[in-house]
Amino acid sequence: MKLTVVTLLLVLAAGCVATEVVDEEKPTHNWPRFLGPNSLPVADNPKLPERWSTTDNVEWVTEVSGVGWSSPIVWGDKIFLTSAVSDQPMKQPSLGTDFSNEYLAEMREEGISSEEANNRLYERDREMPHEVVIDLMLYCFDLESGARLWERNVYHGNPPGGRHRKNSFASETPVTDGQHVYVYFGHLGLYAFDFDGNLAWATPLKLYQKVRDFGTGTSPVLHDDRVIVLNDNEDQGFIAAFDKRTGKELWRTLRNVGDRRKTGWATP
Repeated sequence: MKLTVVTLLLVLAAGCVATEVVDEEKPTHNWPRFLGPNSLPVADNPKLPERWSTTDNVEWVTEVSGVGWSSPIVWGDKIFLTSAVSDQPMKQPSLGTDFSNEYLAEMREEGISSEEANNRLYERDREMPHEVVIDLMLYCFDLESGARLWERNVYHGNPPGGRHRKNSFASETPVTDGQHVYVYFGHLGLYAFDFDGNLAWATPLKLYQKVRDFGTGTSPVLHDDRVIVLNDNEDQGFIAAFDKRTGKELWRTLRNVGDRRKTGWATP
């Protein structure tokens, strides 16, 4: 399966041409995490083209295998991106009314029980671990040419948890400090690679149940020498910090929400 990420890469590249401000004294041309240096997805001077098509103002095109809702990040002359690849057909999101309540209403009009209707919705919209084998990939591309510099297979096998077909198995955006790329797959663990693609460390994490198997999507953030992740789930939500040099867990704060729904998908 191929996914072309032309416009996504060009938007990021355009944002990196402009000067983003991490603080008042340190301007940067990098886009190191989800939504950029300050988590504000707006460049001060993006210089975006007034016309844009499949050919106008396109510097290069690179195809990326698989499906991933994660965003590319940029540091220097390198772009990093994750994707979930499979040789098997994967359930795809659909446009139109497929995700509205019309389908459910039609089944109710036909006299189908609520339990059976929910089972049909679940079967249509969820992709469970036994249904597919995936490779979770980290890619590195050259910013100037779009050439693939290297790729690393982080995981091969059945996905640890399920997902809704509007989600992907690679929805968490990586984060970088300019020396390592920190990759988080919420059902699997946290990983650090250097800029040459060498694995620095891997920290497996426990599988937690997500409500209705919607999947994961929370991106990690860096603060000083710590990688911080949020994991809301139906078992025990938490925020945890890991040493960026070793992957060792430094602390974990449980998120107690009482009887309210526990799972969330917020991305810092």
